[in-house]
Amino acid sequence: MIFDEAYSGKVFIMSRASYDDAQAVIYGMPMDYTVSFRPGSRFGPGRIREASIGLEEYSPYMDRHLEEVRYHDAGDILFPFGNAAKSLDLIEGYIDQLLKDGKFPIGLGGEHLVTWPIIKAFHKVYPDLVLIHIDAHADLREEYEGETLSHSTPVRKACNLMGAENVYSFGIRSGMREEFEFAKTSGMTMEKFEVAEPLKKHLPKLAGRPVYVTIDIDVLDPAHAPGTGTAEAGGITSKELLEAIQLIAHSDVKVVGADLVEVAPPYDSGEQTSIAASKFVREYLLGFVK
Repeated sequence: MIFDEAYSGKVFIMSRASYDDAQAVIYGMPMDYTVSFRPGSRFGPGRIREASIGLEEYSPYMDRHLEEVRYHDAGDILFPFGNAAKSLDLIEGYIDQLLKDGKFPIGLGGEHLVTWPIIKAFHKVYPDLVLIHIDAHADLREEYEGETLSHSTPVRKACNLMGAENVYSFGIRSGMREEFEFAKTSGMTMEKFEVAEPLKKHLPKLAGRPVYVTIDIDVLDPAHAPGTGTAEAGGITSKELLEAIQLIAHSDVKVVGADLVEVAPPYDSGEQTSIAASKFVREYLLGFVK
């Protein structure tokens, strides 16, 4: 796997030098080729890393310190610019290798389409995989203006692969009428507008199951995260998203991997989106990596 040397000097705070000794591996996916509104999330992984330098290494939410988790920041996957299909293949191949090596993958996007090849790789290892999807958008389209590879399609693709009954979406407040109709009739679970309270209801049902967590930063209200490509008014607070991560971490599900996508620094004048995202990644490390 080829990584972008431009990011070799930017690593998430307290990243260890050794891949071999790491429990978890952070990797970047700087792709925003299919976005339908504002591009720029290709710069998200680098800015999340830079913002992490301002974090405290101790989390009062998890009562753990980053020194308690061995993780390695591998940098960004080097993509053939503009070639979405090839880029997705590279992601899938990389996750295949991480799972073969027994690592806990934490991905930084990039647009939300990058989650699709990750799910494909995980499903090979965990055929009973559950997807927890936290987002403003349903992402249930089959195509967008004729393109099946689109950031509006990954959750629909996941439903088709995993079985819709294994897909749980939270915080959804935007999508086509047809997407909401699909959610009602397919057997998937979609909770609109809120995240933490419905998680409390559903997590006990998933006890013991392998779970992959994907969070689109635009689940937050633009007041909390303006730096994203398709901001949607009416979102949750950063406090609620931190609570949601805690609920998952302290539940009886087996989190096997996670990603955080759609941070777009060009629209983040106060850097609050990158700063919030870096904190969420810290909580992933301390809450999900056992």
